Amino acid sequence: MASPVDTPRPSRSATLRRLGSLMQRVSPQSSPLDFSLLGRMLLHSALVGAAAGLLGSLFFAGIELGQHLFLEMTSGYIQLPAGGERVIDHSHAVPFRPWLLWCIPALGGLCAGLISAYFAPETRGGGANAIINAFHHGKGLVRKRVAFVKAIVSIFTLSSGGSGGREGPTMQMGGAIGSLIGQLLRVSERERRILLVAGTAAGMAAIFRTPLGAALLAVEVLHRDDFEADALVPSVLASVVSYSVFISFFGEATLFTHAPRYPFIPAHLPLYGLMALLVSFFAVTFVKALEGVQHLCEQLPMPEWSKPALGGLVLGIFATPILVVMSTHTGQPGHGLGIMGGGYGAAQLAISGIDWLGGWRGVEILLVLGAVKALATVLTVGSGGSAGDFGPSLVLGALVGGAFGRAAQLVFGDPRLDPGAFALVGMGTFYGGLAHVPIAALVMVCELAGSYDLLVPLMLCEGIAFVALRRHTLYPAQLPTKRDSPAHRGDLILDVLKEMRVSEILIKDRPYVAFTAETPAREVIAKVSGSAWQDAFPVLSPEGKVIGMVSSDVMRTLASAPEMATVTIAHDMMTPPITVRDTDDLRTALETILEHSVRELIVVDATDRIVGFLDEAEITRIYHTATAREAASAA
Repeated sequence: MASPVDTPRPSRSATLRRLGSLMQRVSPQSSPLDFSLLGRMLLHSALVGAAAGLLGSLFFAGIELGQHLFLEMTSGYIQLPAGGERVIDHSHAVPFRPWLLWCIPALGGLCAGLISAYFAPETRGGGANAIINAFHHGKGLVRKRVAFVKAIVSIFTLSSGGSGGREGPTMQMGGAIGSLIGQLLRVSERERRILLVAGTAAGMAAIFRTPLGAALLAVEVLHRDDFEADALVPSVLASVVSYSVFISFFGEATLFTHAPRYPFIPAHLPLYGLMALLVSFFAVTFVKALEGVQHLCEQLPMPEWSKPALGGLVLGIFATPILVVMSTHTGQPGHGLGIMGGGYGAAQLAISGIDWLGGWRGVEILLVLGAVKALATVLTVGSGGSAGDFGPSLVLGALVGGAFGRAAQLVFGDPRLDPGAFALVGMGTFYGGLAHVPIAALVMVCELAGSYDLLVPLMLCEGIAFVALRRHTLYPAQLPTKRDSPAHRGDLILDVLKEMRVSEILIKDRPYVAFTAETPAREVIAKVSGSAWQDAFPVLSPEGKVIGMVSSDVMRTLASAPEMATVTIAHDMMTPPITVRDTDDLRTALETILEHSVRELIVVDATDRIVGFLDEAEITRIYHTATAREAASAA
């Protein structure tokens, strides 16, 4: 065991100061969820929710207006909406002009690329990955302009037909608002990170209209195998406020229309399990294609601002002929079937169906739509277009699940099989497995369905996808657990101290100097001078209990007035003892050392009798061991 002289005093003191600073950041007294600060934290979260709800509402309306102007009124392209998606009257029919449609996504991508490149390059892509990275590695800091730049570039991208979702951008916008409010209010680093998470939840809740699922998603998406428990309550409150603001403008309705009930049939569980495997296969294909296009675009020798325009151009050239061909099947020229934009209308088709989706033709159309939508999204998001990958992931899951449900219904002839149920479960399975958020995805689908009828098949499919997609993710910035995150490195080191008892490392069985209350001062001075290792000198009662201690400060005072030594006894020299119990944890011992500015503690048992001493060097050693272990695991 190391002795107090093994480590030089100055370096030990510096380490203790570092530990003290660490404790001030993460100790319960400064935690944002401490009861004394909970009210303030929730007030901040409500403010974040209100701001995110307002910006999300303006963003939603801006996309609807932009699509109406740039797509419908210009090219005659009609977005296929979900049941609760429309806010603008689309009764003014414009002839379909495919010769214009092919270039509109390129123009929108060009505008978005220029704005992103010159004002906020971090707004390129979906947005959720950037927020995850800011939480782990950016101390919860996001530049003040990001929320507004992200809104503008996403409106350009999505309004011009870019294939992507609104939710990814609103996650980044909401997170940026949480960070901005944290900076303006000058909260601690930990509180700022929590406000960033709460803002992420608020942005999602406003657009997707699933407040509980959004709150769970925000705390779950940061890690592959963990979640941010401290941020859950603030995220719930921010989501509720944001959702309330949004529905005040656009009304209370779920995004999708669906059957009133989805009765649970245990005999259908094997089919759900097979569907989960099929959805997982499609999810892997999608993320591999997305990574491939991103890598290809990184290698292109062209300015970053021009790459979203190139992606939009390829999208227009690819999608326009498909729309012309498919209009011969639907009899409605210009109806997009969800290929461009968010695509929730395609998911709505898979959930509720339509007359011309009957038989095997319906299965084929849904699978073709899924392949086309996946490629359209890969071109938009992979080239740096500011559009989310959350929405398309749900759409792809719904299309694959709906196709599987229709095929199962045709094969088995079971009238109890509802393809809409398979579409909803596939929706949650695709995103939940690929983003490693099984609980959040499960709750979101239940909120969308308006009931928990699908809870059991969702649990089964989420579990299968969670295992099947362990090595694949939509968000490379995700870390496995809190132990791997720089945001929690200090917490984990102090947790090591909290898990260890003083009795495990105290210095015992070593002869030490102690006095009684009547010990003359001259004897005290002599024995203290002869001690090679002791800093704290206990004063004992006749029963052997610690009643006080003689400190080095008192000894220096006495040395400056030698005449006092002839009339002074230990009782006059002692101060209240600074002790810890052998059953206390090392974090308690460290707090005691920092509070009293001492280097050594007297360790007592339950009867206040001495069992040993604890030197700061021992806590320093444990600290260095923990930091070395964390550095090795992070390497």
